[in-house]
Amino acid sequence: MEVQVAVAKVEKYAVGEAGDTVEVIERPRGGISVVLVDGQHSGQAAKAISNLVARKAIALLAEGVRDGAAARAAHDYLRTQRRGQVSAELIILSADFETGTAVISRNSRAPVLVYAEGQWSLLDRPSEAVGIYARTRPVITEFPLRPGLVIVAVSDGVWTAGRRYGQPLALAEWVQTLPPTLAARSYADDILAQAWQREQGRPGDDLTVVVMRVTAPAQDTVRRLQMSLPIPERISGAWSQARTAA
Repeated sequence: MEVQVAVAKVEKYAVGEAGDTVEVIERPRGGISVVLVDGQHSGQAAKAISNLVARKAIALLAEGVRDGAAARAAHDYLRTQRRGQVSAELIILSADFETGTAVISRNSRAPVLVYAEGQWSLLDRPSEAVGIYARTRPVITEFPLRPGLVIVAVSDGVWTAGRRYGQPLALAEWVQTLPPTLAARSYADDILAQAWQREQGRPGDDLTVVVMRVTAPAQDTVRRLQMSLPIPERISGAWSQARTAA
């Protein structure tokens, strides 16, 4: 079998830096974890918060700490550093090769969508954002790593996309129109495109989609990571001007 992970994200309209952070780490006992953090507010302030939480969670996961413990420690760290005055929504998706399970850890208002055994389900048990309350804990769900498993996690901006225009995305229903055989990247791109469209190309919040998919069989034993990242206009524009002047 093979695990595919894909991320698609775009920042809030007219804000230079996204407040969402996504980090990926290989697990020391085998597998991979993806950490999605949506920081309170937007722009640089939110980015500072989400970076702080993501770094703490990733560092602990890299040391072999279990997902739930890493989420609780990230909560304690943010709450201590910011005196309980700011929050962040945290989702950890893991393919844990030691246990043979996909582990979903949620401290987020946005549910997680899972396709398993031929049907979609919504993981929407109430959970608190990290950083505020003393006894905050993650909501944890596990699924066996089996071919066809698809897990979709989104930031709050995607989940609420279109509501301010009276045309909500209704992601839980819309995702069921997608073929379950899509690659992880296609899932992420299609969902982000729909959220972008519902926001009329001017997102009122950061939009982030993370997809984990299990396929069979694996084509080979090679591990691959692919990424594309737009360069800010202030850099690419300055290069273009310098090239024109030359």
